Amino acid sequence: MKVLSIGSDRKLFEEGSSVRQRAIEYAGLFEELHIVVFSSKKLEAKSLQLTANCWVYSTNSWSRWFYIWGAIRIGKRIIRDSKFSIHDSVTAQDPFECGFAAYKIARRFKFPLHIQVHTDFLSPYFASLSLLNRIRVHIARRVLPQAKAIRVVSQRIKNSLIQDLRFKIKDSKITVLPIWTDLKKFTAGIPSFDLKQKYPEWSFIIVAVGRYSPEKNFTFAIEVLKQLVKKYPKTGLVMVGEGPLRGELERAVWRAGLYEHVAFEPWQTDLTSYYKTANLFIQTSLYEGFGLALLEAVASGCLAVSSDVGVAPELLNHKGHSFVCSVNDIECFVRTISGLVEDNQLRTFFSLDVAPSVIVPFLVTKENYLTAYKESIKSALG
Repeated sequence: MKVLSIGSDRKLFEEGSSVRQRAIEYAGLFEELHIVVFSSKKLEAKSLQLTANCWVYSTNSWSRWFYIWGAIRIGKRIIRDSKFSIHDSVTAQDPFECGFAAYKIARRFKFPLHIQVHTDFLSPYFASLSLLNRIRVHIARRVLPQAKAIRVVSQRIKNSLIQDLRFKIKDSKITVLPIWTDLKKFTAGIPSFDLKQKYPEWSFIIVAVGRYSPEKNFTFAIEVLKQLVKKYPKTGLVMVGEGPLRGELERAVWRAGLYEHVAFEPWQTDLTSYYKTANLFIQTSLYEGFGLALLEAVASGCLAVSSDVGVAPELLNHKGHSFVCSVNDIECFVRTISGLVEDNQLRTFFSLDVAPSVIVPFLVTKENYLTAYKESIKSALG
C-alpha cells in the first residue's frame, strides 16, 4: 500500500530529529510513504528523500493562507507520478487545514480518506482561544464525516466525536491509538541530578512541563502557587519549556511576587531527572488530546495533579483517590495539593503502588504500536 500523508511538522526537515526517525519507521510499514508538509518560503525547507521509499515535500508557500492549496497541488502530482491505485490511501495529521487538503485530494481521485485527531478540539476551551480555532472546528465538522477511518489518541476524543450528533460518526470508524513513548525510559530511568539539591531553599518542589502557549494555561499554575506559598512558604515551581508566552509568564511571576518561588528552565529532551526528583507534577491545561508529559511523569513515579483533560482521569483516579480537578478550579487544585504536601505517605503510596498499575494499558511495544498504526490506515480501505 502507498500512503500520501498531509501534515505540518517542520521537524521532518531537521536531520536527526525524532519526528524524522518516526517517519522512517512508518515508511517501513508501507510500499511507499509520501509526506507533504505545510511550510513557508522563509523556512527554506527543501523536499527530500529520507529512504528508498520515503519522501518529504515542502509546500514552500508564501504564507500560511496558501498551505492548503500548495499541499493539494503537490499531492495531486505525487499521486499521478507514483501511480497510486484504489488500494492506496490518503491520511492527514489533523482534521483541520491538513484534513481539508487530504479530503480534497482523496475526493478528486476517489481514494479512501484516513484522518488522525491529536487534539480535543470539541472542548469549549479550544474554540474560545481564537477565531482560527473556531474556523478549524467548522472544517473538522465537514472533513471527519467524509473519512473512511479515524485514528484518535484518547478515549476522551472518541467519546466526544460519537456524542456530538452533528458528526454522525459510527463507533466502528474510530480507532483509539495513544501516542507511543518508551515508558521504560521513565520507569527505570536514573536521575542525573536532583531538584532538591539544585533548589535547596524549597522543601516542596512542583514541576510543570510543556510549551509556553495559551492552551497549557501556565498562568493558572502561577495563581495556584501564589495561594500555596501563603501556607507553605518553602514551596517552589520549576517550569520546563519554551514558547511565545515565556515573557508573559515571567511578568506574571513578578506581579505575583513569586520571583523567589519560580524557576524557568529551557526545554529538555530528557525529563527523567525532573520527574524523578520533584515532589509533584502539575498539569493545568485547558484541553489536551492526550497528555504525554503527564503519562511520563506518572510512569516516573511522580504524583500529579491535573485538570480534567486528556488521559488524566485514567491515570489519576484510583481506589477512591482523585487528583483531577475541573479546568481553572483553583480551590480544588490548592486543596488537593495542600493535602499532598502534608501527606508524604500518600505520595509514597502513589509512587510505589498506584503508578505501576495505572500505566499498564500504555505499556505497548513499539512493534505493536506500529502494527496498530498500519492497521488503522488500512481500515480506511474497508
